[in-house]
Amino acid sequence: MLTFNNITLSRGKKELFSDVSFIVNPKSKVGLTGANGCGKTSLIKLILGELHADSGEFSISDKLLISHVAQEISNTNRSAIEYVIDGDNEFREIEEKIQQAQDCNDPNKLALLYDSMQQIDGYTANSRAAKLLNGLGFATSDEQKPVNSFSGGWRMRLNLAQALMCRSDILLLDEPTNHLDLEAIIWLEEWLKHYAGIILLISHDRDFLNAVCSQIINIEHGKATLYQGNYDSFERIRAEKMSLQQSMFESQQKQIKHMQSYIDRFRYKASKAKQAQSRVKALEKMELISAAQIDSPFNFNFSNEGFIPQQLLKITEASTGYAEKEILKNINLLIQKGEKIGLIGFNGAGKSTLIKLIAKEINIFRGEIDYAKELRIGYFAQHQLDQLHFNLSPIEHLKLIDKNISEQQARNYLGGFAFHNDMATDNVQHFSGGEKARLVLALLVYQKPNLLLLDEPTNHLDIRMRHAISVALQSYEGAMILVSHDRYLLSTVTDKLLLVANGEVQTFDGDLQDYYRWANDTRKNAVQTEENVEGEVNSQNNKKLQRQQAAELRELQKPLRQKLRKIEMELEKLQKHEHQNNEKLMDESLYETQNTTKLKDITITQSEVKKRIVELETSWLEISEQLESSSL
Repeated sequence: MLTFNNITLSRGKKELFSDVSFIVNPKSKVGLTGANGCGKTSLIKLILGELHADSGEFSISDKLLISHVAQEISNTNRSAIEYVIDGDNEFREIEEKIQQAQDCNDPNKLALLYDSMQQIDGYTANSRAAKLLNGLGFATSDEQKPVNSFSGGWRMRLNLAQALMCRSDILLLDEPTNHLDLEAIIWLEEWLKHYAGIILLISHDRDFLNAVCSQIINIEHGKATLYQGNYDSFERIRAEKMSLQQSMFESQQKQIKHMQSYIDRFRYKASKAKQAQSRVKALEKMELISAAQIDSPFNFNFSNEGFIPQQLLKITEASTGYAEKEILKNINLLIQKGEKIGLIGFNGAGKSTLIKLIAKEINIFRGEIDYAKELRIGYFAQHQLDQLHFNLSPIEHLKLIDKNISEQQARNYLGGFAFHNDMATDNVQHFSGGEKARLVLALLVYQKPNLLLLDEPTNHLDIRMRHAISVALQSYEGAMILVSHDRYLLSTVTDKLLLVANGEVQTFDGDLQDYYRWANDTRKNAVQTEENVEGEVNSQNNKKLQRQQAAELRELQKPLRQKLRKIEMELEKLQKHEHQNNEKLMDESLYETQNTTKLKDITITQSEVKKRIVELETSWLEISEQLESSSL
């Protein structure tokens, strides 16, 4: 149990929060929320003993073991799996004692230590570490690679795996999803749901908070308040609370105005002076209710200027990559006005490569790209944060785009992105990652693009800014291609998903849950294939047997596969027919009075086509399940 009693905490001269009191009970899963800089990370450091409260008392049982993710990037040449196992300190201690007892040839002590190892489930340490690595996206072949052979982002994943490996009672996580892709985030959610201890989690991913947390501690205006429920529940309760507070504030203001009016009128009138004085005393004793501060600090939208062509961009049989290495091939893509496209796929599959190709940051190897004459591209990528002029202010950056903008106009515009007062004139070099990301977005929005290319736009941004982006994108009239591991953003602003996998870009028929199942199955198959290859190298006889079994299985499955092919061919024809009908239904002249019969015929045909498609898809799934069952 964690107890916070009237805690006041400052960072430098700035007071983060004061008189904070709450209790975190055993097995609680708590999300810490609030704007960047409000004191969430400082609260974690207080629990770890790295910071001390200015006043108040924090207490925690000495017997509780705390685990947290190391922020330092290790440069060891220790293997990945051994590095992760190091997180289980109790296992390592017993392991070392066993070695010492073996060296001393002490059978009695060895027997006790072997029993202790059994008690802590130590003999499964290797498999537990392997499962953690696999869940966080590492291949089996990565397990024996040295830690310093991985990039910084992958080493942070190793730090996370090491923290999860720890046999802890309290798990402290500060933005654990920052270096994870979508598949690893969903895996981590499931792991945390089954964690038996206390979790304190800082995250700006609302879907992640919703899935993991049953309580929310929100820090704002120098106070920390504990709410029951997940993040959506917290937002609803807070909004109701703020609404009630605002109503009470307005009611009190009317009362104050009425009393003050009486005082002003009768203070110096002898017959009313006593009543007036009593009202003065009542005003002095009144506990003032603050106005509810419920407005978002962000106010902007992605607006357009001028004509937006129906077809913005067309890519035909294109391939691209870096230097001589081909990353993507046979790309065929048509981007039309109003399309909101989300790119999904494993890290390194080529999502950012596709965006860079469209943004003209890399060259096309083969094929064609046709850009509309009126196309205006707005491109956001993480590397652009480093391309800001660190010696310039936000206002000066805006003037580089529009030399005619006045300082007041620039201040008004930047205020919509929460750059107020001195922040609008401060040099960018003093900004945090989130503030730099906001500035890049502000500059992009100002240019009024009609095609947005957004590559992880919400990294470093808090929940309120993420929500503001989501709202702005929902009403955006141009087209958009988005790469993000923020599921809330993907699900609220995209209406089409493209899967980037195996060097190709294809339409993905399904939602994010369907994608997760696909990714999970693909990863399992990859691991299985790796293990099979290993087995084949070691045993030629086993390889021959597998070929025979596979051939027998193919023969048994042949009739089912033929049925599948027939269904797929009919589906393809029907989907083309459906598409043609949709195009006809988009013709405005079809809705004129003289075309009523024609409209009716097309509508009836379209209904029949859709019904048949559903029937065929159901049959396809049933046959697929039969095939899968026969393969087991």
